[in-house]
Amino acid sequence: MRVLDLDMDFFLSDPCPLAEYGKRPDESCAAAWPEEDVVRFLEEQCGLSAARPVPGAIFDTHDKALDFWQARLEEGSLTAPFEVVHVDTHSDLAFGPPGTNYVLNVVLSRLPQQRAAVDAYRAAVELDEANYLLFALAFRWISGLAYVRNPKSHQDIPRQLLDGDGNIHLRSFISAMMEGKNGKEPVIPFDVYDDYTAFKQHGYDFVTLAQSPRYAPASADRIMEIVRRYIVPA
Repeated sequence: MRVLDLDMDFFLSDPCPLAEYGKRPDESCAAAWPEEDVVRFLEEQCGLSAARPVPGAIFDTHDKALDFWQARLEEGSLTAPFEVVHVDTHSDLAFGPPGTNYVLNVVLSRLPQQRAAVDAYRAAVELDEANYLLFALAFRWISGLAYVRNPKSHQDIPRQLLDGDGNIHLRSFISAMMEGKNGKEPVIPFDVYDDYTAFKQHGYDFVTLAQSPRYAPASADRIMEIVRRYIVPA
């Protein structure tokens, strides 16, 4: 199965500095793509059709993708592991604080079937919209990851997550010690598209969009209405 995981800040002319909680970036930091460019990307690069909308959702912060996926897994409409196409200005793999250590040293120490304690990680202030995708990988939900970057994205993929072939392989001293109980952590094929026009994949079981208000000016909110044409609420 495959899910399309969109972030609204992908559709901006430039990355915006992270705004304070409860605020939006200044309108001068970036402009939202014209509607025709958003539609062209969704239809030509992602194969979506407004005539055949896909089950999905639009939410405010990107970490809520975890809640959406978990709900679909519990109801059986999504099965793990599944492929993720992550369309975003940021990798959401914990490049900045709080970093990768908690996932690599705490989450990976747990039995795989006990790792997806999403609410507990939030309560501990360890999970947020900048690292949720790393958690999903640690939960062993993801079988393959494609990262489609904004043309002006900064390099933000933590090198310690990659093996010698550029695939994702989560590992730490503790995870190696726990292999007797947990088995080896899987190697996840990882494709990065610096040029989004080189990306083209069709056929999604679910499509989601995160507004990410701290990363996008309020004028970009019109993009949500464009994406909504391609989604049936799930």
